[in-house]
Amino acid sequence: MSDGETAEQPQLTKKQKTQQEKQAEHIGRMKRTLIACLLGMFAGVLSFYIIPSADSAGINSHTLLAFFLMLAAVVVQKHIFMLIGIGTEKLGGKDWFYQGFMTFALWFMTWAILLTSAITA
Repeated sequence: MSDGETAEQPQLTKKQKTQQEKQAEHIGRMKRTLIACLLGMFAGVLSFYIIPSADSAGINSHTLLAFFLMLAAVVVQKHIFMLIGIGTEKLGGKDWFYQGFMTFALWFMTWAILLTSAITA
């Protein structure tokens, strides 16, 4: 092999993986999910405090800005993964979709709860 070539490890099946390898993969998935959820909640709180409250008809002209805050949280995830040492090279499209969905779901729930509590208060 030359210096530019790297030896790729063959993909192991579930039966061939040891218990420690399975546990390490599981912990990595849990960390990624936790980061997605925390970023979603952070974006929801940020949306609530940055975006001005709705008018008496319940219409807010800055809702698109809140959505962009959530999208920014989705984009930042990959950089956070690399910063804390979680490998992203094995993540496929389905994994990134899941991460984005978790961020969106927690953003939506957090922002909706805060908006509802502000209206009733």
